[in-house]
Amino acid sequence: MPAKPVQIGSLYFQRKGDADEYFRTMLYKYELGDKVSDDDAEILLLLVSNHPEADEKIGPGIDSFSVRTADFGTRCFWVNRSDGTTEKFSFKACY
Repeated sequence: MPAKPVQIGSLYFQRKGDADEYFRTMLYKYELGDKVSDDDAEILLLLVSNHPEADEKIGPGIDSFSVRTADFGTRCFWVNRSDGTTEKFSFKACY
């Protein structure tokens, strides 16, 4: 099976596995509960916009992103919305 390239903004990955590695590294560079840096948030905004449920994930607007636990204690990115609500999302669902 040929590799499937992934494009997120100006980021280009030759294979989905390369994108997985990039976003997993980003996810694990933060401690649980940390707010994501502005530079990483710019990339995550582009990423979550590709999610199949982007409208539901983004809701009324995004204030920031953070890293927290989700189902079964797994680490994931969270959208912190402008209305104070939060929503988790899987980076793998975005490409």
